[in-house]
Amino acid sequence: MVLPSGDILLEDLEVNDASTLPSKTYRLDFENGRCAGMIDGLEAIKQSIFKMLSTERFKHLIYSDDYGFENLTGKERLFVQAELPRRIEEAVLQDTRVLSVEDMNIQFQGDSAIASFVCQTVYGKIEMSKEVNGIV
Repeated sequence: MVLPSGDILLEDLEVNDASTLPSKTYRLDFENGRCAGMIDGLEAIKQSIFKMLSTERFKHLIYSDDYGFENLTGKERLFVQAELPRRIEEAVLQDTRVLSVEDMNIQFQGDSAIASFVCQTVYGKIEMSKEVNGIV
């Protein structure tokens, strides 16, 4: 049996850290329902976070069970106040470019809860918010 020669040795391979890989993606124009160019870096992560928080978890077969936000509509105010920060963190930390979620602030207005927070990413800080309607 002859072993192949000229193989690449492991020490000759260059390994890229996932955080340094480009994040270039299509810019989604949600108002007009179309793709509108390309984005990269901080804008790409912001769009990714928006999509994760706008997609109901476990509802769409195209996404894994780790993707999306678990809906809190119809839940009581105290439950939402306790659970909303955890569900936001759980959703956005699925993106390895997001390092942490900080400065969580929840405001209630009528039957809505609005969470404002800051995501620390490999490209910098992003201020985001998530609104949950139908709180009882």
